[in-house]
Amino acid sequence: MRIVAALGGNALLRRGQAMTAENQRANIRRVATELAAVAEGNDLIITHGNGPQIGLLALQGAAYDPDNVFPLDILDAETEGMIGYLIEQEMTNALPPGRRSAALLTQIEVDPLDPAFQAPSKPIGPVYAKAEADAVAETHGWLMAAVDGGYRRVVPSPRPRRIFELDIIELLVAQGIIVICAGGGGIATVRRDDGSLFGIEAVIDKDHASGMLAAQLKADAFLMLTDVDAVVDDWGAENARTIRRAAPRHLAPFAFQPGSMQPKVTAACEFAEAGGGFAGIGRLEDAQAILRGEAGTVIAADADALTWWD
Repeated sequence: MRIVAALGGNALLRRGQAMTAENQRANIRRVATELAAVAEGNDLIITHGNGPQIGLLALQGAAYDPDNVFPLDILDAETEGMIGYLIEQEMTNALPPGRRSAALLTQIEVDPLDPAFQAPSKPIGPVYAKAEADAVAETHGWLMAAVDGGYRRVVPSPRPRRIFELDIIELLVAQGIIVICAGGGGIATVRRDDGSLFGIEAVIDKDHASGMLAAQLKADAFLMLTDVDAVVDDWGAENARTIRRAAPRHLAPFAFQPGSMQPKVTAACEFAEAGGGFAGIGRLEDAQAILRGEAGTVIAADADALTWWD
C-alpha cells in the first residue's frame, strides 16, 4: 500500500507546549515510532505542518533586523529543512536496519494572481491576547485575525498547483525510501514567463498540498494525523456527532471549523474524488486503526452512506 501521512502542527508540538527544540524532538520521536509501524510493508511519504515554527522564525528575524527580514519563502525552506531533519533522524532511529528515509526540500507552484494574496487567511506563529496582538501588528505591520484562544498573524495561502520535485519523490519511493517532503505545504514558488522560478510571500496550506501530492502519487491512502479523534459535526455542541465513514457527496452540506477541520475535510474529499484511494482523519496514535477503518473518520468515494461513531 502507498500511504501519504500528513502530520498536523499539533502532532509535532502539543497544545500549550513551549516551542523548544527538546519538546519538538520528543514529540517527533513519538511520531516516528508510530509511523515506523505504518511503514512496515508499505510505501510511506510523510508531510508536516510548520505554522508555529515559521511564525517564530519571522519574529526572531524581525527582532534581529527589522529592516531586512527574510521573506516567507525563505522561512518556508528553513522550517521544512529543520523539521524534516528531525523527522528523518528519528525515523532512521525507529526503522529496522536497511530501511532508509530522506527529507527533500519541495517547491510548489502557486498562481501569483490567486485571490488569497488579497485576503490573507493562514494563521502562523503564536497565539496572542488582543492587546499584545495589536502591539505586534503595529510594530511589524502584520495582519492579525481572531482564532480559537486569541489572535494570530495571518498570511496569504494560495492553492497549490504543481509539485516541481514530484519526479524525484517518485524515484525515491520506488527505491523503498520513506520520503519526507512538502513540509509546511512546500515552498511557495512562481514560474516567470521565461520559465525561471522565484519564491513568493505565502504559506501554502499543508493539507491541500499533501492531498495534491497523494493524488499525483496515486496513493492508496491519505492520512491527516492530528490531535483529535475524528471529524465531528457541530463540534462543541451538546448534539455533536462523530463521523465514521462518508463519501464526499455526503459531507457537502456540512460546515466545519474554518482554518482547522474544514481544510482537512476539503483536502480529503478532493483526494477521494480524484479516484483510487481513501482519506482518513484522526489521531496520530490511531494511524494503523484508521487504515483498518477502526478509528478516525474515513472519506471514500465508494462509501454507500454516511455512518456515525456510537
